[in-house]
Amino acid sequence: QVQLVESGGGLVQSGGSLRLSCAASGGDLSNSHMGWFRQAPGKAREFVAAIAWNGLTREYGDSVKGRFTISRDNAKNTVYLQMNSLKPEDTAVYYCNFIISWPSRADDHWGQGTQVTVSS
Repeated sequence: QVQLVESGGGLVQSGGSLRLSCAASGGDLSNSHMGWFRQAPGKAREFVAAIAWNGLTREYGDSVKGRFTISRDNAKNTVYLQMNSLKPEDTAVYYCNFIISWPSRADDHWGQGTQVTVSS
């Protein structure tokens, strides 16, 4: 089974930037739509962004539009999330996953995620 490993999280001040990476091992994600999701403490998991298998179509959650950019490098089997103008409310564990129904329905299996903390 393909394993997705998220990385790049950390602590950043409000207004700062981070780039998250999602690397796949044990399989090929180049033919799959991919997405990023996040979950803050005490809240439900939230859709952040999705990118089509060929990178030509992207969708974003309303709370991140204009600030976050999803991209992919199929040659590297990796998906990215560039996060700019970060706000304290962006604090969450961020996960990547396969999109099984466009744009925001994800596969049932989740990885460890990467923690993003934005200080005010």
